[in-house]
Amino acid sequence: MSRAQLDKKPVDVASMFDTVAEKYDVTNDVLSLGQDRLWRRAVVKAVDARPGERILDIAAGTGTSSEPWANEEIEVVPADFSLGMLRVGRRRRPDMAFTAADAMSLPFADASFDVVTMSFGLRNVAEPETALREFLRVTKPGGRLLVCEFSQPVNKVFRTVYTNYLMRALPPVARRTSSNPDSYVYLAESIRAWPPQGELAGVIEGAGWQQVGWTNLTGGIVALHHGTKR
Repeated sequence: MSRAQLDKKPVDVASMFDTVAEKYDVTNDVLSLGQDRLWRRAVVKAVDARPGERILDIAAGTGTSSEPWANEEIEVVPADFSLGMLRVGRRRRPDMAFTAADAMSLPFADASFDVVTMSFGLRNVAEPETALREFLRVTKPGGRLLVCEFSQPVNKVFRTVYTNYLMRALPPVARRTSSNPDSYVYLAESIRAWPPQGELAGVIEGAGWQQVGWTNLTGGIVALHHGTKR
């Protein structure tokens, strides 16, 4: 199985990410033209973690998104359901608490975390609202949610150019850099099929989060959705 389908069966998605784990971070850097570094910094700034807080970084993959907090000695749990990703992460950063976890059924107690964050993973979940309710369950009262995900550019002309890049340029570039280029066809399709900012905000609110809003990055290619637990 080289790529997942848009029905997003967990076993298929996990298997697909297992096959791209070794070169995943390098490929993302190339495909995003380096923008992924800026997006990760924006996540860290938006989370605004404080000493003593505990963060769950779900869909953390190899742990790149978790490293800024670990480097500041803030407790972070990088979690993912791809064992291949976790193996690469543990090899790179054995000091971090990598944990196997399915976003729709988290292996954590109620009210365990001050912050739950997920970067570029929610669109790969078969039932996003189920995952968002799980995030709410494991968050402490007054805790925070931060979802960083691909979205829809706000400028119509730019949106057309961007869509063409996804489907025409992305697969050829992936063939040069990825261990499983076919998987990036799925990733491009999943980005195109993902709901716009306002619609996703409605899903987050429907899962029980309060004070939901979003901030666009890079003209809306990516959006940071945030919320709090009552």
